[in-house]
Amino acid sequence: MNAPTVTEVKDKIGSQLLEKSLITADQLDIALTEQKKNGRILGEILVGLGFISESVMRDVLSQVLGIESVDLTSVVPDMIALELIAKEIAERYTIIPVSFDEEQQRLKIAMKNASDLTVLDRVHALVGRKIELVPMVSGEGEIKKAIDQFYGYELSVDGILHEIETGEIDYRSLEATEDEYSQPLVRLVDAILADAVKREASDIHFEPEEGFLRLRYRVDGVLRQIRSLHKDYWSAIVVRLKVMCKMNIAETRIPQDGRLSLQVQGHRVDFRVSAQPTTHGENIVLRVLDRAKGIVPIDELGIHEDTLNELKMMMARPEGIILVTGPTGSGKTTTLYSLLNYVKSEQVNIMTLEDPVEYPMDMIRQTSVNEVARMDFANGIRSMMRQDPDIILVGEIRDEDTADMAFRAAMTGHQVLSTLHTNSAIGTFPRLLDIGVLPDIMTGNIIGLISQRLVRLLCPSCKVQKSPSEIESKLLDLEISDSERQIYEPGGCERCSNTGYKGRVAIIEALRINDELDEQIAKRATLGELKAAAKQTGYKTLADDAIRCVLEGKTSLTEVTRVIDLTQRLM
Repeated sequence: MNAPTVTEVKDKIGSQLLEKSLITADQLDIALTEQKKNGRILGEILVGLGFISESVMRDVLSQVLGIESVDLTSVVPDMIALELIAKEIAERYTIIPVSFDEEQQRLKIAMKNASDLTVLDRVHALVGRKIELVPMVSGEGEIKKAIDQFYGYELSVDGILHEIETGEIDYRSLEATEDEYSQPLVRLVDAILADAVKREASDIHFEPEEGFLRLRYRVDGVLRQIRSLHKDYWSAIVVRLKVMCKMNIAETRIPQDGRLSLQVQGHRVDFRVSAQPTTHGENIVLRVLDRAKGIVPIDELGIHEDTLNELKMMMARPEGIILVTGPTGSGKTTTLYSLLNYVKSEQVNIMTLEDPVEYPMDMIRQTSVNEVARMDFANGIRSMMRQDPDIILVGEIRDEDTADMAFRAAMTGHQVLSTLHTNSAIGTFPRLLDIGVLPDIMTGNIIGLISQRLVRLLCPSCKVQKSPSEIESKLLDLEISDSERQIYEPGGCERCSNTGYKGRVAIIEALRINDELDEQIAKRATLGELKAAAKQTGYKTLADDAIRCVLEGKTSLTEVTRVIDLTQRLM
């Protein structure tokens, strides 16, 4: 049976996607027009335009080509297979060896274009004709990430530093620049930023001290020192960072903000940069905005089923305001984007006003607050009201003017989502009163309140089982009959960099406002009265959700007490 031609594959991909209603005819026409311009693969263009996800495209290609697809995130690296194909070859052809069957001499390789006979022939020549190659379909981004993970990435930061000190060129560090030599400090900064993304850091801290430069990453919410560099490097590093994010390199006495973008692991990563003058020089912090991780489907957030149903019920109400509360870095933006992603469709007009736009989303009109153009949140909402929106996202309610316009939009038939800085969902009411929102305005216009924190997940490879102590049992509200109940604490292994934790999950309290709570709000009830009324609706606090995560073995009690006050449970 002959393999399908490129034209046949293209036609089949398009018809399959249309048949399954995964894309529209207009979207296919746009992608085909782009393909005529640059000759790229149709699937790559559809993924790049945001019309379809890489995983869906992988599965459709698998059906069209009749070739098995593979999800590389669930593949365990096969060292024998990796030894057959060098990392340089894998990067050149965007392939990754998945497994090798020694008995049958069969090598499975994941490819972005599994029907590319030229690549298959060249790989065959490298591994030997006796070995049978079995191509598998995978996405380009997935393959590039797997290459880094399977082979172990070599950023050669030490090599670049050695080059700076001795003048000897470290050729390994030139791979990223396609063998064209560039200034070593330029490559040093690029290597540090790429390393931070690969370690899944959310922030990068360049902190000058009196005699050295401290480099720290915030991974899973906790700062971790990565290395120390000599202070002589700092002046050149700070200039490079400022040039990359278009800051004024001559100005060192006032704070500055900027942005930059890089291609890391096959996808674009944005960085929000802040420079702050200190006694030992400018302190620079970069917030990593990884688009591939910024928009998570609501069903994949790891939220408890009851809480998830509450959130979906809130989003089902067409008008009113939903407020997400929590401190900086508690995942509020991710939750809001997930909620918007859940309701976006061709039938609704969604508009956002952010400071700044963190993750671009298709089908959503996003606007950044611009102080230079006198576009603040209040004026921005006023302007968006003339754009016929159904759903409005306001980045943050900071003052009375913004709150007034947000509630006015909610009262005129729009669904409004926003954030507020409070310690709990119930604490939203006194905070709104403090801003200047009257109880009469709140009543009937608040759909629901969400408060959240992020806790680190225990590493599944090394978490250690233990019996809770007497105090721990009291905190967990365990009865004497539960004495055999086991909990887990962190261990430490290479997979989690010996921290005992890998990844984070949101613990959430969601309060949907009903008529009884509205009455309590209208009469300015105390926090105690509001909490009692909320409890009658089945309201679970942050502490309740956190304890559930501990008992399910997802996190440790030590980690929970780091972010949530559980002392009231001992009273």
